[in-house]
Amino acid sequence: MSAAESDPLGALLHETRRRLDGVDRSVETGIASQLGAGASVAEVATSMGWSARRLHRHALRVYGYGPKTLARVLRFRRAVGLARAGRSFSDVAAECGFSDQAHLAREVRALSGVTLGALVR
Repeated sequence: MSAAESDPLGALLHETRRRLDGVDRSVETGIASQLGAGASVAEVATSMGWSARRLHRHALRVYGYGPKTLARVLRFRRAVGLARAGRSFSDVAAECGFSDQAHLAREVRALSGVTLGALVR
């Protein structure tokens, strides 16, 4: 049995450290904050002085997925946080930029596999 098989969490942490080796944390903060605020991938790339393709490659290296998926995850996390703070699901949907409460429900289920109500409990 390999070390990765005996300690999957340790292997994941090692892989994450390897991917982040030499990455400027302020760049990551800027990317995440812009995407989390609702900026488009093209807007973020332009603000960084990069092409959308370069931003995509960078996000794959650092986060393990592209910037659009990162934006979905950040919006999901914000929505769950607001719902846990006691906001109504319709208010959460509107504030986080979902087209309606059903859109929020579909996105939460797609990313987490459960309903928003289950996550809030």
